Amino acid sequence: MHKGNTAMNATAAKPRIGFIGLGLMGHGIAKNLVGKGFPLTVRVHRNRRPLEDILAAGAAEVATNADVARASDIVFLCVTGTPQVEAVVYEADGLLGAAREGLIVVDTSTAEPASTAAIRADFRVKHAEFVDAPLARTPKEAEEGRLNIMVGAEDAVFERLKPVLGAFCENIIHAGPPGHGHTIKLINNFLAMSIATSTAEAMATAAKAGVSLPKLHEVISAGAVNSGIFQLLVGRMLADGDLAGLKFTLVNAMKDLRYYTHLAESLPTSALLGEAVHQTMVQANLLGFGDRYIASLLEAQEKLAGVKIVPRGNP
Repeated sequence: MHKGNTAMNATAAKPRIGFIGLGLMGHGIAKNLVGKGFPLTVRVHRNRRPLEDILAAGAAEVATNADVARASDIVFLCVTGTPQVEAVVYEADGLLGAAREGLIVVDTSTAEPASTAAIRADFRVKHAEFVDAPLARTPKEAEEGRLNIMVGAEDAVFERLKPVLGAFCENIIHAGPPGHGHTIKLINNFLAMSIATSTAEAMATAAKAGVSLPKLHEVISAGAVNSGIFQLLVGRMLADGDLAGLKFTLVNAMKDLRYYTHLAESLPTSALLGEAVHQTMVQANLLGFGDRYIASLLEAQEKLAGVKIVPRGNP
């Protein structure tokens, strides 16, 4: 009897978690949360496939976002960006209408800091918290429970969230006060996409100049210019034509760089490179590569420069 009560109390001690956004990243996060004993509630979705193993593991399913809020102490959002976050929060049967004192909503998307600040103010009217906590790494690490997260929150709120974040994160970084999570994520993504953009341009120039791309890769790999982004794009591409090393779509990259340039404008700071990187992403999308991953910047450069960069089998 005593053992049974202890087990029940241990379960009761875990906060009830709501989850909205069972996409590539969200599925792994939700799987780890329910697998590590957190009571989990998810919203009904038209695409049932990502739900199947989550529900089989013990998650509950409700009809609306408001129902998720009512059933939860902490709600995680894992959607694409600001328009989707605003819809989940403000739509009829949205989160804000069901918010109550003590509720914490955690936005793991990459979103615009100005919108995040406005949403946070609206939740605080209801004595609830809206926390910006964007993610880094890929769906692979999401499934493995090894994501990185950067949390913008007051100290007390961060401490409440930390044990829950440990269910799906390897590195939990308190980025600073509210808003700093999304701001740091935009700067991080600007740096990453700048490297990817310059890498694709450099490979096109090398191909048109007739130099060996494997030799260029060898030189860069041996020096300070080398980076994880360079290897994910060029190393994987040269090995076997793999353009999926960095699983982040060009349409999402375009969105993130737009948010970054808006941030820079609002401060203001100079964003000459930011605008150039953003327009490179726009160009790749206009060329038809929006649904492909970042390494398809190489394919966009092939079209623009009229060169062959990516090794392909004979048609």
